[in-house]
Amino acid sequence: MEALNEIIRLNEVAEITLAYRPKIKASQRPKVSCSRQVYEVLLKFWNPDCLEYTEQFQVMLLSRGNRVLGICTISSGGTAGTVVDPKVVFAAGLKANASSIVLSHNHPSGNLLPSEQDRRLTKRLVEIGRALDLPIVDHVILSPEGYFSFADEGEL
Repeated sequence: MEALNEIIRLNEVAEITLAYRPKIKASQRPKVSCSRQVYEVLLKFWNPDCLEYTEQFQVMLLSRGNRVLGICTISSGGTAGTVVDPKVVFAAGLKANASSIVLSHNHPSGNLLPSEQDRRLTKRLVEIGRALDLPIVDHVILSPEGYFSFADEGEL
């Protein structure tokens, strides 16, 4: 009887489906070619009620032609930080079949300078991206008044 139960349990396996269903034609997606354009797209997408209230981490997924495939919220935290799981970052990029990723988060304080923790996280995600052939092309820290770009400052 136990063998029969084991056979039944082996057939009860979750199906995994990978899909990306864009709602916007490729030609109509925003194209970004500099950190300023990335900032402007992110600022329009970001919930303004959270920008100066709680820290959030989001990724912008880009096509080979730097068209924005989508923006995915990875985590939301408190006033001084949020937890970022690298598996979730790269799961989003892989599922969307992205060619590259822009990391982003806000500092509710308005201070745009990266913390040591921001630098360590960026370095770790850049290394993982290289291994997956899914490069991190920038990490943007934003506020309503401006932004900091790791790429522009030579910190990638």
